[in-house]
Amino acid sequence: MKTVKIAICDDEQTLCEALRQKIERHCKNSGITCQIYAFNSGNELLSLPEEKIPDILFLDIQMPEKNGMQTARELRSQNRDMILIFVTALSEYVYEAFDVNAFHYLVKPFEDEKLQEILDRALQQCEKQAEAAALRRQTQAEDPVKTDYREKTAKTEKQAPPRAILVKQGGLSTKVLLSDIVYAEVFNRKIMLHTINGDIEYYGKLTDLSEQTGADFYRTHRAYLVNLKYVEKYNATTVWLKTDAIPVSKKQFAGFVRQYMQYISRTSGRRADR
Repeated sequence: MKTVKIAICDDEQTLCEALRQKIERHCKNSGITCQIYAFNSGNELLSLPEEKIPDILFLDIQMPEKNGMQTARELRSQNRDMILIFVTALSEYVYEAFDVNAFHYLVKPFEDEKLQEILDRALQQCEKQAEAAALRRQTQAEDPVKTDYREKTAKTEKQAPPRAILVKQGGLSTKVLLSDIVYAEVFNRKIMLHTINGDIEYYGKLTDLSEQTGADFYRTHRAYLVNLKYVEKYNATTVWLKTDAIPVSKKQFAGFVRQYMQYISRTSGRRADR
Protein backbone atom coordinates (compact mmCIF):
# COMPACT_ATOMS: atom_id res chain seq x y z
CA MET A 1 0.00 0.00 0.00
CA LYS A 2 1.13 3.56 -0.71
CA THR A 3 1.87 5.95 2.14
CA VAL A 4 -1.51 6.85 3.60
CA LYS A 5 -2.18 10.48 4.48
CA ILE A 6 -4.27 10.67 7.66
CA ALA A 7 -5.52 13.93 9.17
CA ILE A 8 -7.08 14.69 12.54
CA CYS A 9 -9.02 17.89 13.12
CA ASP A 10 -10.07 18.70 16.69
CA ASP A 11 -9.88 22.00 18.54
CA GLU A 12 -8.95 20.18 21.78
CA GLN A 13 -5.20 19.70 21.40
CA THR A 14 -4.91 17.04 24.11
CA LEU A 15 -7.55 14.84 22.50
CA CYS A 16 -6.08 15.48 19.08
CA GLU A 17 -2.62 14.35 20.20
CA ALA A 18 -3.98 11.29 22.00
CA LEU A 19 -5.83 10.20 18.86
CA ARG A 20 -2.76 10.85 16.73
CA GLN A 21 -0.63 8.58 18.92
CA LYS A 22 -3.20 5.76 18.82
CA ILE A 23 -3.49 5.92 15.03
CA GLU A 24 0.29 6.09 14.60
CA ARG A 25 0.81 3.11 16.90
CA HIS A 26 -1.84 1.01 15.17
CA CYS A 27 -0.48 1.76 11.69
CA LYS A 28 3.04 0.86 12.82
CA ASN A 29 1.86 -2.41 14.36
CA SER A 30 -0.02 -3.20 11.15
CA GLY A 31 3.02 -2.50 8.95
CA ILE A 32 1.36 0.46 7.22
CA THR A 33 3.31 3.60 6.34
CA CYS A 34 1.34 6.72 7.14
CA GLN A 35 1.74 10.46 7.43
CA ILE A 36 -0.42 11.96 10.16
CA TYR A 37 -1.35 15.64 10.26
CA ALA A 38 -3.13 17.37 13.13
CA PHE A 39 -5.27 20.50 12.81
CA ASN A 40 -7.11 22.51 15.43
CA SER A 41 -9.67 24.25 13.20
CA GLY A 42 -11.70 23.71 10.08
CA ASN A 43 -10.22 26.77 8.40
CA GLU A 44 -6.71 25.43 8.94
CA LEU A 45 -7.70 22.14 7.34
CA LEU A 46 -9.41 23.83 4.38
CA SER A 47 -6.28 25.87 3.62
CA LEU A 48 -4.36 22.72 2.64
CA PRO A 49 -3.19 22.52 -0.98
CA GLU A 50 -4.94 19.85 -3.04
CA GLU A 51 -1.95 17.47 -3.05
CA LYS A 52 -2.02 17.35 0.76
CA ILE A 53 -5.74 16.58 1.14
CA PRO A 54 -5.83 13.46 3.36
CA ASP A 55 -6.90 9.99 2.29
CA ILE A 56 -8.54 9.51 5.70
CA LEU A 57 -9.87 12.30 7.91
CA PHE A 58 -10.93 12.07 11.57
CA LEU A 59 -13.05 15.18 12.08
CA ASP A 60 -14.57 16.65 15.23
CA ILE A 61 -17.91 18.45 14.87
CA GLN A 62 -17.91 20.91 17.77
CA MET A 63 -15.31 23.51 16.79
CA PRO A 64 -15.32 27.34 16.93
CA GLU A 65 -15.79 29.49 13.82
CA LYS A 66 -16.38 26.74 11.23
CA ASN A 67 -17.76 23.52 12.73
CA GLY A 68 -16.94 20.04 11.51
CA MET A 69 -20.09 19.60 9.44
CA GLN A 70 -19.51 22.86 7.55
CA THR A 71 -15.88 21.87 7.03
CA ALA A 72 -16.88 18.44 5.75
CA ARG A 73 -19.24 19.91 3.14
CA GLU A 74 -16.52 22.15 1.72
CA LEU A 75 -13.94 19.35 1.76
CA ARG A 76 -16.31 16.91 0.09
CA SER A 77 -16.83 19.32 -2.80
CA GLN A 78 -13.04 19.25 -3.35
CA ASN A 79 -12.41 15.54 -2.83
CA ARG A 80 -15.09 12.94 -3.46
CA ASP A 81 -12.96 9.92 -2.49
CA MET A 82 -11.70 11.12 0.90
CA ILE A 83 -12.68 8.72 3.71
CA LEU A 84 -14.45 10.85 6.30
CA ILE A 85 -14.86 9.68 9.91
CA PHE A 86 -16.60 11.94 12.40
CA VAL A 87 -15.32 11.83 15.99
CA THR A 88 -17.68 13.66 18.31
CA ALA A 89 -19.56 13.57 21.59
CA LEU A 90 -22.78 14.62 19.83
CA SER A 91 -24.85 11.74 18.50
CA GLU A 92 -27.59 14.00 17.05
CA TYR A 93 -25.46 14.96 14.04
CA VAL A 94 -25.39 11.39 12.76
CA TYR A 95 -28.24 12.17 10.33
CA GLU A 96 -26.35 15.05 8.71
CA ALA A 97 -23.33 12.78 8.31
CA PHE A 98 -25.15 11.02 5.46
CA ASP A 99 -25.26 14.28 3.50
CA VAL A 100 -21.46 14.34 3.26
CA ASN A 101 -21.10 10.58 2.67
CA ALA A 102 -19.36 9.88 6.00
CA PHE A 103 -17.60 6.54 6.28
CA HIS A 104 -18.34 6.23 9.99
CA TYR A 105 -19.49 8.20 13.03
CA LEU A 106 -17.54 7.58 16.24
CA VAL A 107 -19.25 8.87 19.38
CA LYS A 108 -16.94 9.85 22.26
CA PRO A 109 -15.94 8.17 24.44
CA PHE A 110 -15.10 5.03 22.47
CA GLU A 111 -12.89 2.03 23.16
CA ASP A 112 -9.50 1.65 21.48
CA GLU A 113 -10.76 -1.62 19.95
CA LYS A 114 -13.55 0.27 18.17
CA LEU A 115 -11.11 2.85 16.82
CA GLN A 116 -8.83 0.09 15.52
CA GLU A 117 -11.77 -1.69 13.87
CA ILE A 118 -12.90 1.46 12.03
CA LEU A 119 -9.34 2.42 11.12
CA ASP A 120 -8.69 -1.03 9.64
CA ARG A 121 -11.83 -0.79 7.54
CA ALA A 122 -10.88 2.71 6.38
CA LEU A 123 -7.38 1.54 5.42
CA GLN A 124 -8.85 -1.36 3.45
CA GLN A 125 -11.15 1.05 1.63
CA CYS A 126 -8.21 3.34 0.96
CA GLU A 127 -6.28 0.45 -0.60
CA LYS A 128 -9.23 -0.43 -2.85
CA GLN A 129 -9.49 3.17 -4.02
CA ALA A 130 -5.75 3.27 -4.77
CA GLU A 131 -5.98 0.05 -6.78
CA ALA A 132 -8.97 1.39 -8.74
CA ALA A 133 -7.13 4.65 -9.49
CA ALA A 134 -4.04 2.74 -10.67
CA LEU A 135 -6.21 0.59 -12.94
CA ARG A 136 -7.85 3.69 -14.43
CA ARG A 137 -4.44 5.24 -15.16
CA GLN A 138 -3.23 2.02 -16.76
CA THR A 139 -6.36 1.75 -18.88
CA GLN A 140 -6.11 5.36 -20.04
CA ALA A 141 -2.52 4.75 -21.14
CA GLU A 142 -3.62 1.90 -23.41
CA ASP A 143 -5.20 2.08 -26.84
CA PRO A 144 -8.16 4.55 -26.67
CA VAL A 145 -10.37 2.18 -28.70
CA LYS A 146 -9.80 -0.60 -26.16
CA THR A 147 -10.36 1.86 -23.33
CA ASP A 148 -13.69 2.96 -24.79
CA TYR A 149 -14.73 -0.69 -25.27
CA ARG A 150 -13.85 -1.59 -21.67
CA GLU A 151 -15.75 1.39 -20.30
CA LYS A 152 -18.83 0.42 -22.30
CA THR A 153 -18.47 -3.21 -21.19
CA ALA A 154 -18.18 -2.18 -17.55
CA LYS A 155 -21.34 -0.08 -17.82
CA THR A 156 -23.19 -2.99 -19.43
CA GLU A 157 -22.06 -5.35 -16.68
CA LYS A 158 -23.33 -2.92 -14.04
CA GLN A 159 -26.75 -2.95 -15.68
CA ALA A 160 -27.48 -6.51 -14.59
CA PRO A 161 -31.13 -7.55 -14.30
CA PRO A 162 -32.61 -6.55 -10.92
CA ARG A 163 -32.92 -9.30 -8.34
CA ALA A 164 -36.38 -10.64 -7.63
CA ILE A 165 -38.25 -13.09 -5.43
CA LEU A 166 -41.11 -15.44 -6.23
CA VAL A 167 -44.14 -15.04 -4.01
CA LYS A 168 -46.62 -17.94 -3.87
CA GLN A 169 -50.28 -17.09 -3.38
CA GLY A 170 -52.29 -20.31 -3.49
CA GLY A 171 -51.34 -21.92 -6.79
CA LEU A 172 -50.05 -18.68 -8.30
CA SER A 173 -46.39 -17.56 -8.23
CA THR A 174 -45.68 -13.88 -8.69
CA LYS A 175 -42.29 -12.36 -9.50
CA VAL A 176 -41.54 -9.30 -7.35
CA LEU A 177 -38.50 -7.10 -7.97
CA LEU A 178 -36.67 -6.34 -4.73
CA SER A 179 -36.15 -2.76 -5.88
CA ASP A 180 -39.94 -2.34 -6.02
CA ILE A 181 -40.50 -3.35 -2.40
CA VAL A 182 -40.81 -0.31 -0.13
CA TYR A 183 -41.21 -2.34 3.05
CA ALA A 184 -42.67 -5.57 4.38
CA GLU A 185 -44.62 -6.30 7.54
CA VAL A 186 -45.80 -9.52 9.16
CA PHE A 187 -48.95 -10.42 11.09
CA ASN A 188 -50.89 -13.66 11.66
CA ARG A 189 -48.23 -15.70 9.83
CA LYS A 190 -48.74 -13.58 6.72
CA ILE A 191 -46.31 -11.15 5.08
CA MET A 192 -47.59 -8.02 3.44
CA LEU A 193 -45.26 -6.61 0.78
CA HIS A 194 -45.86 -2.90 0.22
CA THR A 195 -44.50 -2.24 -3.27
CA ILE A 196 -44.55 0.75 -5.58
CA ASN A 197 -47.19 -1.12 -7.59
CA GLY A 198 -49.47 -2.08 -4.70
CA ASP A 199 -49.67 -4.58 -1.84
CA ILE A 200 -49.01 -8.32 -2.04
CA GLU A 201 -49.95 -10.70 0.78
CA TYR A 202 -48.69 -14.25 1.25
CA TYR A 203 -47.88 -16.80 3.94
CA GLY A 204 -44.23 -16.67 5.02
CA LYS A 205 -41.65 -15.70 7.61
CA LEU A 206 -40.02 -12.29 7.79
CA THR A 207 -36.73 -13.96 8.78
CA ASP A 208 -36.68 -15.86 5.47
CA LEU A 209 -37.53 -12.73 3.49
CA SER A 210 -34.77 -10.79 5.28
CA GLU A 211 -32.21 -13.40 4.20
CA GLN A 212 -33.40 -13.16 0.59
CA THR A 213 -33.33 -9.37 0.38
CA GLY A 214 -29.76 -8.87 1.66
CA ALA A 215 -27.89 -5.73 2.73
CA ASP A 216 -30.18 -3.20 1.00
CA PHE A 217 -32.94 -4.04 3.49
CA TYR A 218 -32.99 -3.77 7.28
CA ARG A 219 -35.30 -5.20 9.92
CA THR A 220 -36.07 -2.16 12.07
CA HIS A 221 -38.53 -4.07 14.24
CA ARG A 222 -39.53 -7.72 14.64
CA ALA A 223 -42.58 -7.03 12.46
CA TYR A 224 -41.04 -4.72 9.82
CA LEU A 225 -38.40 -4.97 7.09
CA VAL A 226 -37.58 -1.76 5.19
CA ASN A 227 -35.89 -1.10 1.86
CA LEU A 228 -33.11 1.42 2.59
CA LYS A 229 -33.58 2.84 -0.89
CA TYR A 230 -36.86 4.46 0.19
CA VAL A 231 -35.73 5.94 3.54
CA GLU A 232 -36.46 9.67 3.64
CA LYS A 233 -35.53 10.47 7.26
CA TYR A 234 -35.48 8.86 10.68
CA ASN A 235 -34.95 9.30 14.39
CA ALA A 236 -34.41 6.90 17.28
CA THR A 237 -38.01 5.59 17.17
CA THR A 238 -39.26 6.01 13.59
CA VAL A 239 -38.17 5.58 9.97
CA TRP A 240 -40.08 7.64 7.41
CA LEU A 241 -40.29 6.06 3.98
CA LYS A 242 -41.80 7.55 0.84
CA THR A 243 -45.20 6.17 1.80
CA ASP A 244 -45.36 5.36 5.53
CA ALA A 245 -43.72 5.77 8.94
CA ILE A 246 -42.22 2.56 10.33
CA PRO A 247 -41.27 1.93 13.98
CA VAL A 248 -37.67 1.29 15.02
CA SER A 249 -37.03 -0.73 18.16
CA LYS A 250 -34.44 0.56 20.62
CA LYS A 251 -32.47 -2.67 20.16
CA GLN A 252 -32.30 -2.27 16.38
CA PHE A 253 -31.59 1.46 16.08
CA ALA A 254 -27.76 1.36 16.25
CA GLY A 255 -27.63 -1.44 13.68
CA PHE A 256 -30.01 0.44 11.41
CA VAL A 257 -27.84 3.59 11.48
CA ARG A 258 -24.71 1.56 10.77
CA GLN A 259 -26.25 -0.36 7.85
CA TYR A 260 -27.89 2.75 6.38
CA MET A 261 -24.56 4.61 6.41
CA GLN A 262 -22.94 1.66 4.63
CA TYR A 263 -25.78 1.67 2.10
CA ILE A 264 -25.33 5.39 1.42
CA SER A 265 -21.58 4.91 1.00
CA ARG A 266 -22.08 1.91 -1.27
CA THR A 267 -24.65 3.51 -3.55
CA SER A 268 -23.51 7.14 -3.68
CA GLY A 269 -21.48 6.55 -6.84
CA ARG A 270 -24.41 4.92 -8.60
CA ARG A 271 -26.75 7.78 -7.73
CA ALA A 272 -24.20 10.36 -8.91
CA ASP A 273 -24.06 8.68 -12.35
CA ARG A 274 -27.80 8.97 -12.85
